[in-house]
Amino acid sequence: MLKVGLIGYGAIAQFAHNAMKDIDATLVLVIVRQNKIESTQSVLGPDVDVAQTLGNARPDIMVDCAGHSALKEHGVEILSAGVPLVTVSIGALANSSLHNQLYAAAQAGNTSLRLASGALGALDALSSARMGNLQSVTYTGSKPPNAWKGSRAEQVLNLDDLTNIPAIHFEGSARDAALLYPKNANVAAAIALAGIGFEKTSVKLIADPTINKNSHEIRAEGDFGNMLFSIEGNTLPENPHTSALAAMSVVKILSEEASQLNKQS
Repeated sequence: MLKVGLIGYGAIAQFAHNAMKDIDATLVLVIVRQNKIESTQSVLGPDVDVAQTLGNARPDIMVDCAGHSALKEHGVEILSAGVPLVTVSIGALANSSLHNQLYAAAQAGNTSLRLASGALGALDALSSARMGNLQSVTYTGSKPPNAWKGSRAEQVLNLDDLTNIPAIHFEGSARDAALLYPKNANVAAAIALAGIGFEKTSVKLIADPTINKNSHEIRAEGDFGNMLFSIEGNTLPENPHTSALAAMSVVKILSEEASQLNKQS
């Protein structure tokens, strides 16, 4: 049985927890802020430890479901302790200092940081294409106006006034997109890491009142040829900012780890 720890207990964490019964995994630890400990413990019951840090706990794997700040706060401790870490907060790696710290911690702990980048496919193709001359990669992310609320888009657009015409609220590099939109541009970061990097990957973010799903489009050119990939994804009902496929990608990784553990035992 794979012993899993979670950072945060929001929509993605709850989705992953609910799926554990079907993949031979069990939740043993949840890391939350001090003011969330009592309420989270009351939901999970006495069989799951709820704490502020990893402490002396050693799950088989930890999953960061709590955003950029949580990865910054807990990532180094977890990796240094030798516990593998899965993160959905891929945009946080646009911070080169944090990226280097996590890499060093993983080396020191003889473990790994895995990216749950399931909000879109095509990343394997990009990774292969960069083995040749990958010349350009452009990502366009479109979401309904409400899905951009709470983000920098509100400083650029009046989201409530958008009715018929899509509006661009960001154009620039994947690094700037990931840093300026920490809750909305993890996909851009995943594409940059798979392809030609944060600086060379071009990003366009759009608030589109004519759609009701999140849309992701990748265009790439290189020695391999040309690629156009697009997907319209549902969000989790509990959180319009969160891709359902991203949550499912966490479960996929946990399922693979549980299967591997079973083969070893």
